[in-house]
Amino acid sequence: MSESVSIKLTTKDFKSDQEVRWCPGCGDYAILAAVQSFMPELGIPRERIVFISGIGCSSRFPYYMNTYGMHSIHGRAPAIATGLSVSRPDLSVWVVTGDGDALSIGGNHLIHALRRNVNLKILLFNNKIYGLTKGQYSPTSEVGKITKSTPVGSTDSPFNPISLALGAEASFVARTIDSDRKHLQSVLRAASQHQGSAFIEIYQNCNIFNDGAFDVLKEPATRDDFLIRLEHGKPITFGADGEWCVVHPPGGFGLSVERTAETDQAHVLVHDATVADPAYAFALSRLPDLDLRHTPIGLFRSVDRPAYDNLVREQVTAAQSKLTRGLDEEFAALLGSGDTWTIL
Repeated sequence: MSESVSIKLTTKDFKSDQEVRWCPGCGDYAILAAVQSFMPELGIPRERIVFISGIGCSSRFPYYMNTYGMHSIHGRAPAIATGLSVSRPDLSVWVVTGDGDALSIGGNHLIHALRRNVNLKILLFNNKIYGLTKGQYSPTSEVGKITKSTPVGSTDSPFNPISLALGAEASFVARTIDSDRKHLQSVLRAASQHQGSAFIEIYQNCNIFNDGAFDVLKEPATRDDFLIRLEHGKPITFGADGEWCVVHPPGGFGLSVERTAETDQAHVLVHDATVADPAYAFALSRLPDLDLRHTPIGLFRSVDRPAYDNLVREQVTAAQSKLTRGLDEEFAALLGSGDTWTIL
């Protein structure tokens, strides 16, 4: 995206005239409000901002943003957004999707957009259920989940969206929560400044079909012991009084959680989101237990690598330049060739 221009907009400018139609109490409302109040920070005219969605509850999003947008087809939002981003470098392109839309029918499009490092900001609303189609299990539902489509419990092993994104070599990967506006907007802010694919998983409550799925990360009684807030350049400690820490076990693989008081401070990990090798961020993504204990939120990875859009446009420019030079040479040769017809 080209440099933004200075323009003064307010939250109200980004609210459309469409009635917001989600179930009362849905976490989507909180995400929408956070995005609308964040957008003025970009300083970008609304006509240069685009929201593209697929199919699902989250995919109503473009209707409620007073920007350009498209409610596209199931799972294909990253593909459509890729074409737009490549052809229009002046636009800020955002993709809004859900765990079903992005990780089931759209899984192929998602991983290749991340692999290519297309200049997109991808917001994946994860409520661990299919909401729009009334409560079937999704690719992120836990094993044993009882739903309308799994009456005796799901036997599928769920995706970890953060691990999936890192496996696709995404250059920016983060997680946040619908009800924590300050944290959500801090992640949006970092994503907006990133060149390339920015992937954000947002834990989002579906109060109709999967209510309370993330309560342990939100309730005052449990959140301090369950939630790990990643902050670049700071030791990874958590708990009400920082009584827990994350370490790399000597001679082992992955990461583990230990009591801070019983751990040599030199062994406590200091978070670095800029580590080039995705293995470190991947290890962080594997910390959560099945009950969501030890769930990291924040920025897992942010590294610089060439954006797909820029590379494609460079190729097109080079080809056009070569073609122009060739045509110029042919035209000059034609002009200097003498008569170009024969009189009989």
